Amino acid sequence: MKKTITLQAMDPIEIFGAGNKILDAFCGYFPDLKVAARGDEIHLEGDESRIQEFNQRFSELVQRRHRKMNLTVFDVEDLFDGTGQDGTIRLSPESTIVHGTDGKPIKARNKTQQEMVKAYFENDLIFAVGPAGTGKTYVAIALAVRALKNREIKRIILTRPAVEAGERLGFLPGDLKDKLDPYLQPLYDALGDMIPTKKLQEFISDGTIQIAPLAYMRGRTLDRACVILDEAQNTNIAQLKMFLTRMGVNAKFIVTGDASQVDLPRKEDSGLLKGISLVKNIKGISTIEFTNEDIVRHPLVSKIVKAFDRKDGSVQ
Repeated sequence: MKKTITLQAMDPIEIFGAGNKILDAFCGYFPDLKVAARGDEIHLEGDESRIQEFNQRFSELVQRRHRKMNLTVFDVEDLFDGTGQDGTIRLSPESTIVHGTDGKPIKARNKTQQEMVKAYFENDLIFAVGPAGTGKTYVAIALAVRALKNREIKRIILTRPAVEAGERLGFLPGDLKDKLDPYLQPLYDALGDMIPTKKLQEFISDGTIQIAPLAYMRGRTLDRACVILDEAQNTNIAQLKMFLTRMGVNAKFIVTGDASQVDLPRKEDSGLLKGISLVKNIKGISTIEFTNEDIVRHPLVSKIVKAFDRKDGSVQ
């Protein structure tokens, strides 16, 4: 069977991408079809059922372009592996969140991580709590980078309470970035896995990726951003409220923390679990709870956590 699809009132590059990059990614899901793009037409040859599927999926891609400013190859992946036309996510163990700098796909590695990814697409505020090594922060960074590459957001904002310096960073040498780097290094490590070094530095320089100490977040309204609060167990309830109320239009907030590793002088001052209990029944907010079984670091990490849990709950 042969069929020709003609684009209506749309520049082909908006759908095909520069150098047909988006179209090539789309056609990769139909290796059994012969596809040729000429001008504003796509010529198909192959099995009738596969041509019909191609036509349906391509229509979904065009509709998505009408809802978005730009398309990327991530939109193609969403159609087949992730978000459907109705905006819901069809999650499977093979779903790719984003590709790393080495080209390898970064995926949810266990059921709880998959739940976190699913919750991200269905909610604007996510709490991810649980032991160290479960990938909470890494998945959060991957989701933020995906959204940035997909132009769903304009910036990524990373914040972490600098408990060791009492949030008073002025005495440390250097600019704001230099002062925060020791506390934000785990986030930079994750970003470095997903964004090439030169591009990452450009994003930081032009403000596309921002570092914002929790103490300096007050008064801001964060629109079209993915904002990640890491180590949230080291915030008190007032700080957590201040952070959560920074949410602006089309923003995604992800809060990660381990309630068993509180570094505050008085551990009972931690506002993480208190805050979760206050907002858990609000629509648009989801809490994902990781356990020792979800640890994805070295196999010894899980055993170490369990050993300390048997003693006192954790190392403080």
